[in-house]
Amino acid sequence: MAPDRPIWTPSPERVARAEITRFRRAMEAEWDLDLPDYAALHDWSVRRIEDFWSSLWRHAGVRASRGWDAVLVDGDRMPGAKWFPGARLNFAENLLAPGADDEPALVFRGEDRVVRRMSRGELREAVAHLAAALCADGVGVDDRVGAFMPNMPETIVAMLASASLGAVFSSCSPDFGVQGVMDRFGQIEPKVLFSADGYYYNGKWISSLERAAAIAERLPELKRVVIAPYDGERAELGDLEAVAFADYLGTGPAPALPFTQLPFDHPLFIMYSSGTTGVPKCIVHGAGGTLLQHLKEHRLHSNVGPGDRLFYFTTCGWMMWNWLASGLASGATLLLYDGSPFHPGPEALFDYADAEGMTHFGTSAKYLAAIEKAELEPRESHSLASVEAILSTGSPLAPESFDYVYRAVKADVCLSSISGGTDIMGCFMLGNPAGPVWRGEIQARGLGMAVEVFDQAGRAVRGRKGELVCTRPFPSMPVHFWNDADGSRYRAAYFERFPGVWCHGDWVEITEHGGIVVYGRSDAVLNPGGVRIGTAEIYRQVEKIDAVLEAICVGQEWEGDVRVILFVKLKPGLTLNEPLIDRIKREIRANTTPRHVPAKVLQVADIPRTISGKIVELAVREVIHGRAVKNKDAFANPEALAHFANRPELTE
Repeated sequence: MAPDRPIWTPSPERVARAEITRFRRAMEAEWDLDLPDYAALHDWSVRRIEDFWSSLWRHAGVRASRGWDAVLVDGDRMPGAKWFPGARLNFAENLLAPGADDEPALVFRGEDRVVRRMSRGELREAVAHLAAALCADGVGVDDRVGAFMPNMPETIVAMLASASLGAVFSSCSPDFGVQGVMDRFGQIEPKVLFSADGYYYNGKWISSLERAAAIAERLPELKRVVIAPYDGERAELGDLEAVAFADYLGTGPAPALPFTQLPFDHPLFIMYSSGTTGVPKCIVHGAGGTLLQHLKEHRLHSNVGPGDRLFYFTTCGWMMWNWLASGLASGATLLLYDGSPFHPGPEALFDYADAEGMTHFGTSAKYLAAIEKAELEPRESHSLASVEAILSTGSPLAPESFDYVYRAVKADVCLSSISGGTDIMGCFMLGNPAGPVWRGEIQARGLGMAVEVFDQAGRAVRGRKGELVCTRPFPSMPVHFWNDADGSRYRAAYFERFPGVWCHGDWVEITEHGGIVVYGRSDAVLNPGGVRIGTAEIYRQVEKIDAVLEAICVGQEWEGDVRVILFVKLKPGLTLNEPLIDRIKREIRANTTPRHVPAKVLQVADIPRTISGKIVELAVREVIHGRAVKNKDAFANPEALAHFANRPELTE
């Protein structure tokens, strides 16, 4: 049963000082509107998208050398709409402009081994030196720069230097295998490759040099390999034909930064689809759309501003790294963390929060579930006085995790589950710092995002599950896919299901409060007896059981229908038995429907995940049907697939 009141409501003082409140009042004055609440603001932002996005540009103080000729051209085409033609800007300039030289820009913590800091002035100087070095190596507009890097300061510097020149930046985290990197960088042919000498994970040093050398050998267009020292001292090069980061930067006074002025949709980042079912798609995102979307999401939806300390637990293989980096444009200090979030203990990230005055604690639903399983109670052991918001993404946040955060982490905090993706370099649904939090719901649809839920006939519905769609264009739509000259792959990815409408591939519901519940990916939706079931509905029930660490659920083709198969990973030392199977089924039946109850519950030692941490339901579905899984280098633990193969229980 749905709760009859919010689980958290912001105080009047918090509402009054929220940037989204100031923005709403500014829009009332600018456009002579009456916008009494968020619902009215959102409605205006999608009905009058040109007014909204142009006002956001002005409100956020976007730096541009030339204004736009029009806000939106061909706005009735999707794809095909063009935002802010005529405008000229530079992404790096907008990130480096805020703040005085002595203000902190970056804090880096590599587990409990490394702590480093960089001021705004030091960041600007490093970017200027690196941009000059890249330029001397022939890097310019449209050239690609690749980073095989941890989440460390040099990665931010490399991205900003590349962007200042108009080059296109792309990153993979160093836990990728060589083939996984080549599936990505091999398509885009970078001119310069950045790598660290290694990194720590669970207290263990892992060298990156051998893999960096193997990658460099297979990139014929590569002109330079630059090795950054993880500890900030002196990079070890080994036998690699490369230059140390400090030597590449050089010494002496910092040269002037060029800040090449480029069109709004000039390519900035190349991101990648997961690559678990084929070679990853290379998704090209533009500088202006990325900047404007992130300014909106940081300032209005997350209340990030000057003096704030923004943290997100992420690797450089996930778009949340790009999202985190853009926090510089809002004047925030970025708190970078690399390594295991559980080393040297499960309280590591909360220690970081207290030590650095973290204001925005960004994490994943899986992490929150894991610390609850570990019976961590940060509210009792840590101050967390500075933390104003906890953000969660990566997978749906279970209602029980909402309870846990307010019970065991912090009572007065805005818990914002957010959801979007690599495809849009941002979010469709996210937080509202001036609005209530309802248990189990994402707070709001994003401003300027015409998000609807469509049934199978393409009709918008409320209070019912359906496909997440966006019916009007938005600035952070991909510019194009790499090597997709006619746009056919781009159109096939998002616009085939409902022509002219972005179909994202999530199975969701808009609630009576205007919030959103995500039930899982549409392509992983189960269909027993013709009834569509989101896998998250099952996970929420199973993972409440103390013995279960995590689960993965797939549909098996069986006797002309589909039956639900549930695999569970249990706490160490436990074995699945009939009483536990019965308890799992009873929990699911009692809190969902009989259709959700799995036909089989089976134990596995591990569950396969992508390198960014998402469970891979489609791959498991292929394995149990005896079909091959391609591109195992996209998995963090491809060996886990063996636990699902040739299970005799699935033949009966």
